[in-house]
Amino acid sequence: MCGRFTIAFDLADLSDELGLGEIPLDWEPRYNVAPGQPVLAATDAVTRRAEWLRWGLIPSWAKDSAIGNKLINARAETLAEKPSFRSAFQKRRCLIIADGFYEWQKPLSGKGRTQPYYFKCKDGRPFAFAGLWEIWQPGREDEAVKTCTIITTSANEVVAPVHERMPVMLSKENAWKWVSGGLGVDVNRLLVPFEAKLMEAYPVGPYVNKPGYESAMCREPI
Repeated sequence: MCGRFTIAFDLADLSDELGLGEIPLDWEPRYNVAPGQPVLAATDAVTRRAEWLRWGLIPSWAKDSAIGNKLINARAETLAEKPSFRSAFQKRRCLIIADGFYEWQKPLSGKGRTQPYYFKCKDGRPFAFAGLWEIWQPGREDEAVKTCTIITTSANEVVAPVHERMPVMLSKENAWKWVSGGLGVDVNRLLVPFEAKLMEAYPVGPYVNKPGYESAMCREPI
């Protein structure tokens, strides 16, 4: 799964690497993005405008927003089958912007503390997770909320020693194909592990274990 990531890059890189247009004015670097928090996402391949979505997908038919706590990730293999994701997979695909993510390695003995690792592209540039988004409105008089989930796939050779799953990371040439689909595009073929040779990983300290802790120390190697 993917339960924590970073968005702490140079804004100029977003245009160069992902072709994003307008960026929210309240953007600032974040080193410990957790479920339930706002994430930077793009839902429209035409405007390519970035906006804030709440991490944790709430289907439009849901009666309680608490379901979003369980839907922070969606398995690529079952998107077309699961009621929570089926409609969004067909019509509401998005990019979720990041420049790295964390996973926790369990101790070999099964006892003791887990060790957090940070994963990123070797060149340090931002990338996009493949995501799905929904609009949820609890009542007619209530404000609608845009929510999202990150799609996961089997781990590549870099992630596998730490965790069996990893988020789907989209290359520059595939990012907007994922959002728009289009003639001749099979979006299922985009949901594959990222090239391991382009990634690196290293252990980090315990700071990231606390969702509310926000500091560059979270991703400092130990």
